[in-house]
Amino acid sequence: MSQESPISEPVIYHGKKFIVLSDWDGTITTQDSNDFVTDTFGMGHSDRVALNQRIRNGEDNFRDAFRKMIVTHTFEFCKNAVANNIKVDDTFKAFYEFCETNDIPVVIVSSGMEPIIRAVLNKHLASLDGIQIISNEVKTYDDGNWEIQYRHPESGFGHDKSKAIAPYRNMQPAPIVFFFGDGVSDLSAARGATCLFVKYKPNGENELMEYCIMNKIKHRLFQSFEEAQGVMKLIIFAETEEVRQNIIAREWPEVA
Repeated sequence: MSQESPISEPVIYHGKKFIVLSDWDGTITTQDSNDFVTDTFGMGHSDRVALNQRIRNGEDNFRDAFRKMIVTHTFEFCKNAVANNIKVDDTFKAFYEFCETNDIPVVIVSSGMEPIIRAVLNKHLASLDGIQIISNEVKTYDDGNWEIQYRHPESGFGHDKSKAIAPYRNMQPAPIVFFFGDGVSDLSAARGATCLFVKYKPNGENELMEYCIMNKIKHRLFQSFEEAQGVMKLIIFAETEEVRQNIIAREWPEVA
């Protein structure tokens, strides 16, 4: 595969004090759509979990492992299966509206494919159809076959999410970057965010949390966007910059 990505560069928001970048699968959605398709129609749950552990431990990379997970069904079949079975966090819409009201851009940063994300949005959150999505794409063929087009094919992540954060961290002054994630596709972004929110999964698939603990990366667990919004309010509406930084230090302590 060519190492040059055919995918256009994302829009960068300038002059903002705060920016939200969020993973999609398993973070905004209540279940990872890629995991659902792989577990239900592909290699199965146990083999997928084993691959994810290899990625977390640095024994494999997401780009190559994801290719192994891709199922042989047509793309339309996969898209419809996801749209009909995947739900979104029921507090995300209110969270998005809160951010919009307070001039905070919200960007979906996903290692999935935009047509599948849009299919779920259209079904459950049609009012958010203007939200920016930074993701991989898909190339389909007349015979029903398809292949993923990675945003960063030269990277072992396929989509290196740290590159979505970098333009904001390099600004002067730099906005506070809130990043939301949950799994192995978010490892590259873990160190770049000002405030890293990690979705806690009761099912035990907490690869990003485990990675942060292993590598002593500051993070804050959350289970809903309503919960995260409450923490963000403390930061956004802090009376002074000193108070704001003290809140961040308190909510994101060093990892022992």
